[in-house]
Formats: sequence, C-alpha cells, structure tokens
Amino acid sequence: MVAFHGSHVVVTGGTGALGTAVVGALRAAGAECHLTNMIASELEAYAHRDDPLVHITPGIDLADEVAVRRFYEGLPPLWASVHLAGGFAMSPVAETSGAAFVDQLQMNALSAFLCAAAAIRRIRERVAAEPGGAKGGRIVNVAARPALEPRLGSGMVAYTASKAAVAALTQAIAQETADEEIWVNAVAPSILDTPANRNAMPGADYSGWVAPSAVAEVITFLASPDNQVTRGAVIPVYGGA
Repeated sequence: MVAFHGSHVVVTGGTGALGTAVVGALRAAGAECHLTNMIASELEAYAHRDDPLVHITPGIDLADEVAVRRFYEGLPPLWASVHLAGGFAMSPVAETSGAAFVDQLQMNALSAFLCAAAAIRRIRERVAAEPGGAKGGRIVNVAARPALEPRLGSGMVAYTASKAAVAALTQAIAQETADEEIWVNAVAPSILDTPANRNAMPGADYSGWVAPSAVAEVITFLASPDNQVTRGAVIPVYGGA
C-alpha cells in the first residue's frame, strides 16, 4: 500500500468526479490535499469538504500565470502536484474557431504547464530547506486516449491537440527534472464512467468505461514516494474500451 506520511499534495480540479476519487485515494494513503475548484456547485455535496486535511481554494484561473504562482507560493512544503483540471469540446474542424482551439490549449496544456512549473519550484524549495529529507517529488498530468491515438480525435481536433501537448510536455519535463528525482508522468484515460458522461451519452455501452476509482489508484501510485522508477510515462488507462 502506498503511503504519503502527511506529505502535501496539490490536486487541481479536485472537486470533480475524478478529483473526488483521487482525493479519496490520496487521503487514504495519508496525504494532506490542497485543491482548486472552479465549479461552485461541485462543493455542495462534496464528499471531502469536512475533512480538515482537505483544503479547497475556489476561483483560480489555472491559465493565469500570476494566479497559479500565487496559489503555489502560499502552500506548505510540497511533495506532489496532480493536474486534473481541464476542459473538453467537440466540433468538426471546419466549424472550430481559432478562439475555440486556443481555449482548449489554455484549459488543458497551458494549465498543466503553469502548474507543473510552479510545483517544480516549490518542490525544489522544499528539498533545499530540508537537508537529509526526502529527495525530489512527483507530478502527474492527465492526457487522453486521443493524445496517444490521434485518429480517435476525429470531430474533436482542438481537444486532441491540447491533450497531445500535455503528453509531450510531460515527457519533456520528466527528462529535464530526472536528475532531481522529480518524476513526471501522465495518465491517458479513455471514457470515464461518470454521471456527466452517462447523461451526455445515454445510449452508450458503459461496460468498458473506466471507473474514476481505478484511474485514481494509478495516479496515487505515480504521485507517491513508492514510485521509485517510473518517469516520463503517459500510461493508457483504457479499461475495456
């Protein structure tokens, strides 16, 4: 069983369906969690809102560099950062505006880049302040199946390109921080079995969809001190789809 021993972990988008599962897994493993939230309605029945070791900061635009820096600079010494926040859009290429394309890049790729950069700075500060303490840290991003299999991105080109960028920056950053033992990885889910996805696709076969709890297990391991060797991976989490 993975163990965080009270280490501080950021989870962007930590109040959504996947975020709820990830925070649950992290807390069960002993992490103290710092979440961002942009959808206020998610907090009304949020499973972890009364947990004193789950700290929620609403209203942060993760594509705003100043806001992201301010958030990370206000945190305790940081071990890991998990980046779940993002957006999805479908439209044929000829009907997708430049603004819509850029919007997907900002929500998915730029947010992951800014949070990773800020997290690395804070991880380095923790290591420098704790001689003899735990080395390095962990970062986990979320790509998507079309990032690894772009032909599946037909009809959602902007989303596919933005998630492919997340996969690429994950691998590039992982190589850059390897000597510091800051392991950077990503997961690439297929369709998650969430209420929102079921409502959006009422006639679909849900049997092959991936449970958020299953993805959360993978993310929690990648973010943990028990992950001693995995870096630069974009791991498919496709289930039976």
